[in-house]
Amino acid sequence: MSLSHTAAEYMLSDALLPDPSSSRAKGLRLELPSDRLLKFVTVGLPLFLVSLAFAREFSAGSQISCFSPTNFTGKQSAYTDTACWDSLIHHGFDAEGRAITKSLWALKVFPYSLLVVAVLMYLPYLLWRYAATPALHCDLLFIIDELDKSYNRSVRLVQHMKKIQQASAEPEQFWEEYERARRERYFEFPLLERYLTCKQHAHALVFIYILRNLLLLLFLAATCLYLVFLHLNIFFQDEFSCSIKTGLLQAEPHIPSLIPCKLVFFSVFQLISLSVGSVYVLLIPVVIYNALQLCQWDKGLLSVYEMLPAFDLLSRRMLTCPLNDLNVILLFLRANISELTSFSRLNAVSALREATANKEDIDTVIDFMTLLAGLETTKPKH
Repeated sequence: MSLSHTAAEYMLSDALLPDPSSSRAKGLRLELPSDRLLKFVTVGLPLFLVSLAFAREFSAGSQISCFSPTNFTGKQSAYTDTACWDSLIHHGFDAEGRAITKSLWALKVFPYSLLVVAVLMYLPYLLWRYAATPALHCDLLFIIDELDKSYNRSVRLVQHMKKIQQASAEPEQFWEEYERARRERYFEFPLLERYLTCKQHAHALVFIYILRNLLLLLFLAATCLYLVFLHLNIFFQDEFSCSIKTGLLQAEPHIPSLIPCKLVFFSVFQLISLSVGSVYVLLIPVVIYNALQLCQWDKGLLSVYEMLPAFDLLSRRMLTCPLNDLNVILLFLRANISELTSFSRLNAVSALREATANKEDIDTVIDFMTLLAGLETTKPKH
């Protein structure tokens, strides 16, 4: 046996992948990096700012400061602050001198509305987790396992063909037998390819993924509109006139009809609303981009596996409309590329194949590695 044959045999034996570990199922990423970032920002930002607002409220004490008359005692001034904070109604006059009232209750519930916003932003993630993640997890486990197995089967096939060629007394007869087997498609392992073809006709994952992004886009737009409404109607009025002449105090002559008050926390709420609104506006293009990813195929991953004889989904032009479950699975395969051990191996073989494609009388080691890459009819040397 020549040195080149020995080297080829050792290279092919080392090319086999080890059996997958049980930790693969736990290490799968079932969220795209951009989706994980969106969840962290859209849910975490309002919760963080609300915690700051509540900390400011607990540390500063009263959130309102009313300018009570000088003849009021301390208890009367405290009662005035409490009563005006509980009512939070501005009493004023229009251009014609008629009395009008305006409720400022939106300021009082503003921190709690941000909690509602955080819960709404978490709903698309819950939809994806419970409606799509179980099926996606099973699909990824099966496809990653089958891709690695297809690679191993191809390596073992090349090992067997190399032994047959070395033992064959007539090399030309070996290549004729190989050509016949290739025409009759004996080298194919169609389970994975048929499974991926079936995923082209399924639309459950893509529907849930698009629905998730649409819901997130809807909640982002609704939150921005809510913050705009607050700024146009309430967040420009940090001072208001309060009336405490109600109930038992209604007939008291020494109590003024209106008492001026000032909201102490007003600037803090303005800063919080501007921060949330500006960040959410910047995230809207990110959500749109995530949804538009499904409008084109990620053919880079499949094209690498097209080098295997058991896989020709692209060469048969079977990829049609990209809005199907297969495209979603390809996006998540790209995110879990570290779990796909055979991908890096085939990338190296692909580079080797391209580097030696136009050369004649190449070395036997490279010859059989390119045979693995595409099972090409490389004629033996004379």
